[in-house]
Amino acid sequence: MDVNAAVAAVAAIAGVLTGVIAMLAVRFSEREQRRPTRSSLHTDPVLPPGVDTVLSVLRSSAVVLDEADAVVKASSAAYALGLVRGGKLAVEPMLKMARDTRRDGEIRQVELDLPRRGTGRGEALAVSARVAPLGSRLVLLLVEDLTEARRIEAVRRDFVANVSHELKTPVGALSLLSEAVMDASDDPEAVERFAGRMQIEATRLTNLVQELIDLSRVQNDDPLEDAEPIRVDELVAEAIDRCRHAAGTKEITMAAAGADDLRIWGNRGQLAAALGNLVENAVNYSPARTRVGIAARSVAQPGGDLIEIAVTDQGIGISERDKERVFERFYRVDPARSRATGGTGLGLAIVKHVAASHGGEVTVWSAEGQGSTFTLRLPEARAARDRAHEMSHRDDHTEGLDGEAGRASHPTPHGSAPSPHTSDSSAYATLPSPEVLP
Repeated sequence: MDVNAAVAAVAAIAGVLTGVIAMLAVRFSEREQRRPTRSSLHTDPVLPPGVDTVLSVLRSSAVVLDEADAVVKASSAAYALGLVRGGKLAVEPMLKMARDTRRDGEIRQVELDLPRRGTGRGEALAVSARVAPLGSRLVLLLVEDLTEARRIEAVRRDFVANVSHELKTPVGALSLLSEAVMDASDDPEAVERFAGRMQIEATRLTNLVQELIDLSRVQNDDPLEDAEPIRVDELVAEAIDRCRHAAGTKEITMAAAGADDLRIWGNRGQLAAALGNLVENAVNYSPARTRVGIAARSVAQPGGDLIEIAVTDQGIGISERDKERVFERFYRVDPARSRATGGTGLGLAIVKHVAASHGGEVTVWSAEGQGSTFTLRLPEARAARDRAHEMSHRDDHTEGLDGEAGRASHPTPHGSAPSPHTSDSSAYATLPSPEVLP
């Protein structure tokens, strides 16, 4: 009996010891899990509460460094800019700023020009870096990309300088001519000659101001607010009417083809101005007794069909160096010729903005001495085609939308009924579609 009692007592003691040991093991394991390890020093839990959330919504690139200059936290923008590589801050001036801030606790800010990764053009990346202490061990680095802001500022400065120069030229000419008129008040022939020159300069000044207004409007307005289905042949007819006198003076033949039954969706005024600028440039830069062709076609694309309107001339052509800049404001391939034709250097810039605001683009093919082809690509208005079909059954006399049935019984040379936006097609020759160069 005593032996059994002793065995039972030993078993009880052993059970108690086993439970105590198991409890101690669990407590030790939990303590070890809560203890920060070397690797956990570089993860999110070391950040003060709420900092991770704040950094995730900042537009600036954010990098958090620990006391060993290792990256604890970095935003995706910081990696994209090339600030962080291999878990380290890769920009030495920023790293020095972080060390100085960690030492004295002062906030520092500096603007730097960094080499752009992945380009061989030597372009610099303009950034603004700000370093501040974050707690007792961490340092926060915020980097703002200023490259686009600097580019826009440079464009604005160039624009102001160019506008000032362009306005000063006709204004100065008007001032000198007015003085000449006053000095020649007793010479009727001289007065008449100077007055004619004043009219030319006044017209140039008026055109410049109007194109500045047009450029500002296409940049600020949303063309799709007042959008409507527009027949391409109507736009072509408007452009030809706009340049008919200048083309007739130089005996230039304007030919249109391929624009029948094509529609685009957009602002009529802006699209007419854009196509008119292309045709006007073609006429101005073409020699006498040549041809300017306007060809339109529908091009199937995976994301939706496009309408291509190509304006081809047989003019002086554009060099490879100038082709990259012809759409810049006030840029002229031949400044002397532009002054002779009254050009302002804003026409192609307006075309570019109109195309972009309508979801399209404008491209140029050209070779010196072989002419140029400017191609305006815009989305096709499928909805406009359906709407035209429905309205043709409701009202056969609706402007611009009733031509589907009327053309079958009363065809015109251009396949469309006359409207306020079209002109008599017999006024200009209908030639085969000009070749759209690559």
